Amino acid sequence: MKRSVATRLLVAGGTAAVAGAVALAAPSLQASAAAVGSATGYASQNGGTTGGNGGTTVRATTGTAIHTALCNRASSSTPITIEVEGTINHGNTTKVSGDSCNTAADKIELKEISNVTIIGVGSGAIFDQLGIHIRDSSNIIIQNVTVRNVKKSGSPTSNGGDAIGMESTVRNVWVDHVNLEASGGEDAGYDGLFDMKDNTQYVTLSYSKLSNSGRGGLIGSSETDTTNGYVTFHHNLYTNIDSRTPLLRGGIAHIYNNSYVSLNESGINSRAGAKAKVENNYFKNSMNVLGTFYTDAAGYWQASGNILDNVTWSAADDETNPAGPSMPSNTTVSIPYAYSLDNAACVPALVTATAGANTGIKTSTGSCSSQNPTTSPTTSTPTTSPTTAPTTAPTTAPSGTNLSIGAGADGSSKASGTSYGNVIDGSTSTYWSPNGSTGYVSVKWSAAKSISRLNITGSGITSWQVKNGDTGTVLKTGTAIGTITFTATSAKKITFEILSASGTPRITEFETYAS
Repeated sequence: MKRSVATRLLVAGGTAAVAGAVALAAPSLQASAAAVGSATGYASQNGGTTGGNGGTTVRATTGTAIHTALCNRASSSTPITIEVEGTINHGNTTKVSGDSCNTAADKIELKEISNVTIIGVGSGAIFDQLGIHIRDSSNIIIQNVTVRNVKKSGSPTSNGGDAIGMESTVRNVWVDHVNLEASGGEDAGYDGLFDMKDNTQYVTLSYSKLSNSGRGGLIGSSETDTTNGYVTFHHNLYTNIDSRTPLLRGGIAHIYNNSYVSLNESGINSRAGAKAKVENNYFKNSMNVLGTFYTDAAGYWQASGNILDNVTWSAADDETNPAGPSMPSNTTVSIPYAYSLDNAACVPALVTATAGANTGIKTSTGSCSSQNPTTSPTTSTPTTSPTTAPTTAPTTAPSGTNLSIGAGADGSSKASGTSYGNVIDGSTSTYWSPNGSTGYVSVKWSAAKSISRLNITGSGITSWQVKNGDTGTVLKTGTAIGTITFTATSAKKITFEILSASGTPRITEFETYAS
């Protein structure tokens, strides 16, 4: 009888260390100004995957702030790294509009954009009941985050029930050191943990944990959706999954050095002409770990070096073609990139030491031991809370002509009853507030102005950054508002972004000066 994942949560086995000792280090929480390490597997092909490397870095503690960071870019391809800390959920994720983004309120929307890194920092990043949707986009990195309990039915719903979903001409995505979790199968409202469809290619999932789901993930949504592929899965831990680890329709997948525990109905399901190279994985307490299942559309595999530990198999029939019990190959698959294989015997312990968010972003040495990141993350945050109360007004009155008077203004979602224009009306009795604790407001002109000084008055703001609104370049960061000076810049738009606040922040005036 088919059992619900939800009824098995208490009996799913853990992974024990076997031949080949791996030193286990205490988890360490990391912060970084860019993705740690370099993309591996198929994500390293087709020009490579670098995400937001080389661009600006912003900190976000809400989903709205993530969308705002995307929308504040000079263009939809301007590189950006978004450091995420805290819990992102429906309550703090709204739609933000802009020329460089196309967002939605019920998911983290990476749509029609490129060159973006999302990385968890500080005390950790959790996307709670809120999925990450990648559509018509390229060169995306997601690292060191947890995405959990995303539903397609019940309440709340998000992203079609996928933790991370990619569709419609997606290229070069690297997802690394993440936790993807559900609390049951389709009957409990959940769908896939890691899904790709409608022409998604050059993807790598590495050093990640996928658990407690009816469906691990698919590559291709139907037997005719075969334009996906070139996907690598390595050093991941799958526990208590019913099926789809992954389901592959057409295309090529490279699957090596993964640890699988309690695959309850089927595992790697190659069908509809797909080819999978399956190397040096460890399968424990599982069923039908490799083959073609639930269809008569055959798929293929090349298998070697795998260990089967208490694996059972169904009998073959018209819609079941298990590879077991000895898993002989029925095709050959050529891999275009270099990689190192750990011995399958040490994979359970090695993956336990390296996989998942908040584990220090450690990786394998390729010889059954783990190593710290080759690009060391920092432990400091880009902005810190002030040790004294923020200044709410300049200590001396500014001199010169306030160029904001007569200019225009725009920004992110505003709180009820406020207006962008309130920051440039010359009155401290009116104000603008974002719809939350973070947001941005801009002053803009029809022709470029040379700006080197601002005067920001208001309350509640504990960290901020000033950006050239034309290019997205960060001109200054800080904690106390008041008079802000920076190297003169020529721009049609200057943006003041609130990165953190105590309560709902207010800006009463946003004054701009040439010097």
